[in-house]
Amino acid sequence: MRVVVVGATGNVGTSLVRTLSREPAVDSVLGIARRLPALELDKVEWAAADVVESDLEQLFRGADCVVHLAWAIQPSHDLHRLWLVNVLGSDRVFRAVADAGVPALVYASSVGAYSPAPKDRRVDESWPVGGVPTSFYARHKAEVERRLDRLERERPELRVVRMRPGLIFKREMGTSVRHLFTGSLVPWFLVSPQRIPVVPDTPRLRFQAVHTLDVADAYRRAIVGQARGPFNLAAEPVLDPD
Repeated sequence: MRVVVVGATGNVGTSLVRTLSREPAVDSVLGIARRLPALELDKVEWAAADVVESDLEQLFRGADCVVHLAWAIQPSHDLHRLWLVNVLGSDRVFRAVADAGVPALVYASSVGAYSPAPKDRRVDESWPVGGVPTSFYARHKAEVERRLDRLERERPELRVVRMRPGLIFKREMGTSVRHLFTGSLVPWFLVSPQRIPVVPDTPRLRFQAVHTLDVADAYRRAIVGQARGPFNLAAEPVLDPD
């Protein structure tokens, strides 16, 4: 099978293309990013494209599955640009998938798409996807899910998988992930482990995390299998201040 990965040079994308290059069921992978990387892998080729402006349909033709990972968190002060990339860009990817006749779409959603939930128990994939009004990230994720709902109603033959992971980490992306949380203006030495000896005892600070390689393997299973629908991706234990 042929797989196209949109946003293939990010935290999850780099691990996913490596995983797919070793998957026997995958014959070829097209990694799409705004800038071409130096990464060379068996069965993987690259194309430069922008989800906001490029002709995506021609890149998707002949694919058996498209994985949409592209997402922007910075610059957080430019909400219009973030909306263009996250919401409009995702919508353009979905439409191009449908127009190109691709039979399967795997979308990188997030637990951030969910409406606020209780902190004393788990909720499953049936929890409302309304986002958190005070977070642009959550609002964008929820809006993209609504657009994906519309696409599924229009194209019921399209196999759609929605991955909703918790926070995703791997050591190789440490600097990049830190910048996502603190921005580029915070000096790195202020957020080094040696300078953060304690975590505030905030009762509602409870979340789950997952390793990027495990997320990539979940995507691989969704691509080569016949799964459809939403899936939460997280690892034990639930993390709290302690």
